[in-house]
Amino acid sequence: MNYKKTQLKNGLRIVTVPMENTQTATVVVMVGVGSRYESEKEAGLSHFIEHMFFKGTSKRPTTLDISEELDSIGGEFNAFTGKDMTGYYAKASAENFNVALDVVADMYLNSKIEEEEISREKGPIIQELNMYKDNPQRSVGDVFEKLLYGENNLGREIVGYKKTIKSFARKDFVDYMKRFYLANDTVVCVAGKIDEKKVIAQVEEYFSKMPKGKKPAIEKVLENQATPAVKIKFKKTDQTHFILGNRAFKRDHKDRFALGLLATILGGNMSSRLFIEVRERRGLAYYVRTATENFDDCGYIETQSGVEHKNLEKAIEVILGEYRKMTVEKVSEKELRKSKDYLKGRGVMGFEASDEVAMFFIDQEVKKEKIMTLEEIFAKIDAVTVEDIQRVAKNIFLKNTLNLAIIGPHKNSKKFEKLLKL
Repeated sequence: MNYKKTQLKNGLRIVTVPMENTQTATVVVMVGVGSRYESEKEAGLSHFIEHMFFKGTSKRPTTLDISEELDSIGGEFNAFTGKDMTGYYAKASAENFNVALDVVADMYLNSKIEEEEISREKGPIIQELNMYKDNPQRSVGDVFEKLLYGENNLGREIVGYKKTIKSFARKDFVDYMKRFYLANDTVVCVAGKIDEKKVIAQVEEYFSKMPKGKKPAIEKVLENQATPAVKIKFKKTDQTHFILGNRAFKRDHKDRFALGLLATILGGNMSSRLFIEVRERRGLAYYVRTATENFDDCGYIETQSGVEHKNLEKAIEVILGEYRKMTVEKVSEKELRKSKDYLKGRGVMGFEASDEVAMFFIDQEVKKEKIMTLEEIFAKIDAVTVEDIQRVAKNIFLKNTLNLAIIGPHKNSKKFEKLLKL
């Protein structure tokens, strides 16, 4: 699939990806700022700004004006905030794409951020925070990252704290956006059935006057873990949710493709080792999955599951046993081929939809990476050998970098620390 990258004089980047076999088009506008760029007093501000962009512009004064216009064309639209990026998108039929582009550009560039709406939105955001807290399957990830990154901003929850959410005033939003919502750190990606030249001209018309500037630096993570660590969030639950994992590679590490395959073999699908061992053979859990996460300066591999309280220690032992096995035994060529085909199959299926294609390209561009096509990624995946998998496992699965996060009615962390052996 061919793509074109265009850069405006103010540094804003446009990525266009024409697609022949679709009747839709998607626009995504993404800025390279998220919760790890906030000060402690600003905790949750990136996420709050995302909410405020749906509250009205001069052209579309209310939330209803925005949503009604997109609903009237059957469009899909939403936004998301991460640790290091924030994105806004709309997907519509190709014939109605001009409306979707106009609305998203208007929201991004012209949101009013009114004091009255800020005050009103504090309630829903606090309820969103409460919702996450009540869902241990989701919030155990926050406990795990807090364990890994501590007082670094990367260890803080994206939604922020109740006290900061309640404290925000309009000036906080304006100042933050002046610092971070910069043309040279913004990417607009359009994928689907489009007239490429026309779309580039439209985006330029909307965004050419957006100011550029120098983005403030982040505090990098210093990783010097010397012993295994456990963090328990005591909560009376019907099920214990936990994440067990190790520190791993930063975003551009040369072994990231091998690590992705390793994670797939361990717990990436329903025929993975941990799914079979933990769920099918022992009946310990309904779900168990292994995944990776990476940032500019650090990363990790994690296995998450939910079990009966009495089965927690057994589940941890089974997972550690599979981690250990990856370091001492080479995976079979058949198992490696299966995981490669799985990842490639998922990639191909994702490329059938314009929104998935747009996210694929913009995710790479906003991180200032060299954009790799699906074919180039497949070549990297195919180049991984069984020896690479074992070498990476030996580098990653170390006792001193093991971390265990738990949500459930448990208090004795020492008991679990004794289990963390590889």
